[in-house]
Amino acid sequence: MFVLTMLKIQGPCRLEGVTAVQGAKNSALPLLAASVLCRGESVFRNCPDLTDVKTSADILRHLGCRVRREGDALIVDSTDVTEWDIPDKMMRRMRSSIVFLGAILSRAGKAELSYPGGCELGPRPIDLHLRSLEKLGARIREQHGRLFCERQGDLLGGEITLSFPSVGATENILLTAVTAKGTTVVHNAAKEPEIGDLIAYLNRCGGDVREDGAGTLVIRGVSRLTGCEHTILPDRIAAATLLSAAAATGGSVTLEKTRPAHLRPVLQVLEQSGCAVKTQKDRIALTAPEQLCAVESIRTMPYPGFPTDSQSPVMAMLLKAKGVSVFVENIFESRFKHVDELIRMGADIRVAGRVAVVQGVSRLYGARVVAPDLRGGAALVIAGLAAQGITEVQGVDRLDRGYDRLEETLQKLGAEIQRVKDTLNKKK
Repeated sequence: MFVLTMLKIQGPCRLEGVTAVQGAKNSALPLLAASVLCRGESVFRNCPDLTDVKTSADILRHLGCRVRREGDALIVDSTDVTEWDIPDKMMRRMRSSIVFLGAILSRAGKAELSYPGGCELGPRPIDLHLRSLEKLGARIREQHGRLFCERQGDLLGGEITLSFPSVGATENILLTAVTAKGTTVVHNAAKEPEIGDLIAYLNRCGGDVREDGAGTLVIRGVSRLTGCEHTILPDRIAAATLLSAAAATGGSVTLEKTRPAHLRPVLQVLEQSGCAVKTQKDRIALTAPEQLCAVESIRTMPYPGFPTDSQSPVMAMLLKAKGVSVFVENIFESRFKHVDELIRMGADIRVAGRVAVVQGVSRLYGARVVAPDLRGGAALVIAGLAAQGITEVQGVDRLDRGYDRLEETLQKLGAEIQRVKDTLNKKK
């Protein structure tokens, strides 16, 4: 029987201690899609146990791959790929399922799938994906909400200039071009660390991809890829979430198995808010002041700018800061859906279009709130840790898409947080 759950938080608390950072969700998903291209077995270590990862595993199994988990590793054997479609119910479970398009097309010569689902963050058009694949020789048509893609003969390398450095489009181009004939040059490609992780895996499997660090990729097609062992990089968004939670609670935490260089924009904001931040090669130590200071302006931008996925958690961190903080969302149109729920907890936030103005308050109050999306849900958890009384966060399934047992990690740092049955919403 399906039972809804929620997170119950007793606040306020002070987070303190040491914890490791999970593997990156935004790296794991394209890596799993890339395994479709590789004959033999791929072993993905440090693979987070997330619902989106489970959905990707289900897609791989549908395609004919064998998938199993051993501890922190997900093992994919793509020797036999027998299908080229993705059922609608799987596509609807996560937005990033579109990244399978290029991999299936390259391996099977055709692909059939519907438009993806997942968090509703406003328009995230896939036209960049489709136009780019067409330049490599794909023929694409849409009918009744499904995409039918095929190639006539070989996929051929070409020159592609992206109008926006889309992460998803860059990933789909990589997965299409890595086994195409000839050379593909991509200008204005995304520069996120997760793109570098995908390139490292493809090259380890026998690919030939070079990046110049300024947004240009040169992909020389190869005839065959073979599976390998690959360790997924640490999740910079999960790290930012934990650091924001520590700062919001006046805490002192150390994160291990992380990469500070990937978090520079977030670390700068934390320091501006009054936190003491010390970094080593794979560690970040943060100590928060008694009261945070407001941060004048935070603008989300493509990497290496401030990440849009960290906007919601950092906003929750600054709800009780002294002064006014301003957030400008430049990536997604609907990334402030968590604001109304934070206001229910006593936050003072005004939204006008893509701008949110946060006036710090002296106190937050526990309330029953609903996670509108993955990162918005994380913001509500952070607010609950800093609030007086009990906060109940519904929509835990959204958090499980990107955080590997978040409540257990927070418990180890001293939080009073539990996953409990949602008795009000449980189906009778």
